[in-house]
Amino acid sequence: MLPFTRRDLLTKTGTGLGMLALAGILADDAAAAPALDPLAPKAPHFKAKAKHVVHLFMNGGPSQVDTFDPKPALDKYHGKPLPSTNLRTERKTGAAMRSPFQFKKYGKSGIEVSDLFAKTAEHIDDMCIIRSMYADVPNHEPSLMLMNCGDGRLPRPSFGSWVTYGLGSENRNLPGFVVMCPGGYPIVTTQNWRSGFLPGVYQGTYLDSKHSDVDKLVAFIRNPEMPAARQREQLDLVKMLNEEHLAARQADAQLDARLRTYELAFRMQTEATDAFDLTKETKATRALYGDTVHGRQLLYTRRLIERGVRFVQLWSGAGQPWDNHENLAAEHKKLAAEWDGPIAAFLSDLKRVGLFDSTLVQWGGEFGRTPVAELPALNGRDHNHYGFTCWLAGGGAKGGTVVGATDEFGFKAEENKVHVHDLHATMLHLLGFDHEKLTYRYAGRDFRLTDVHGRVVKEITG
Repeated sequence: MLPFTRRDLLTKTGTGLGMLALAGILADDAAAAPALDPLAPKAPHFKAKAKHVVHLFMNGGPSQVDTFDPKPALDKYHGKPLPSTNLRTERKTGAAMRSPFQFKKYGKSGIEVSDLFAKTAEHIDDMCIIRSMYADVPNHEPSLMLMNCGDGRLPRPSFGSWVTYGLGSENRNLPGFVVMCPGGYPIVTTQNWRSGFLPGVYQGTYLDSKHSDVDKLVAFIRNPEMPAARQREQLDLVKMLNEEHLAARQADAQLDARLRTYELAFRMQTEATDAFDLTKETKATRALYGDTVHGRQLLYTRRLIERGVRFVQLWSGAGQPWDNHENLAAEHKKLAAEWDGPIAAFLSDLKRVGLFDSTLVQWGGEFGRTPVAELPALNGRDHNHYGFTCWLAGGGAKGGTVVGATDEFGFKAEENKVHVHDLHATMLHLLGFDHEKLTYRYAGRDFRLTDVHGRVVKEITG
């Protein structure tokens, strides 16, 4: 038998003490794990005004030079080539195309807005217009992914998922992240609101907001075959069986998310039917929003925000409605008319109920449109990722402000350029987060919404 040395003694006892300590830690974690709620309200990195986000997504790409970025130089060159070479576009483009809409100054700030959004412009002194946005490519799919998930190619968690991961939710009976798109899905469908490698509980919950009947708006919201007490007994049994299954498979995020989804669906039967019951609003409020799809969407949104839902994303409709390669004047006019009044009503209503300062509202598309016409006709515009506009309101964004500028024709961002990563970093800052520190470890790396990019735009935050 080999001699037992002092080193052997220290090694064995040290390892044993270490294993005891590790076992204690694991035991503590295991005991605490069932009590942890991934959607419980959490404090951000620092104090912030914004507590909720509403994303008004004009999917397809609204034209900046026809909405919030006036370019009188286009009048001079209408029907003629630009004096500078056209930038490379997805499709063939030709001569300059002036805006068919009139711009005028609004508010004390005197910011110019087209008559497409004349009602929204009544709030211009509370809006921050970012005229120097830019993205990576002129294609819908990667640009949608970039705007929603911070990456145009790889499967990453959506902005709404990151926000609910960071802040949790204030209502245990409703989803923390709600998505409304009337008539079906936008392109790339549910990838726009996925949770990616974050736990599934942070994924967006989709509603088809073309419906006003809550039973159609929220699929299977009621169980017609059994009363609530019987459902509760059934769910308790399912929960017990799933918890036994989970106990043998620790840290199974998908199973945990499924358990929580069952419970949330049960609780939503009461809470959701109340939240989406617009008859509980006054006639004056319903008239303010209007009995239209987007009017109802935005009134639903105010009611959800009031009830503590963290992130609400509203889409224009299935597919890409704002993708007006032709007949832009008529199509943009129709689309803007559907949104303008309801947006103005929503901003007014947020102020009335005291939620404007704590709700960060974002408006925009995945990119903009070219100031030159798409061939062969002089009535439509191609995709433009070089320079476009979005705006923010409420939630600490500096109102009555214009940030950045495109060139004299509105083709390319030139002054104080704001990439989508910069927009995300700035919005997270308004929500109280250092975008470099809001991370999640996956596959051996700490990931974040802005990847390895992004800067906080001080002109937006004031």
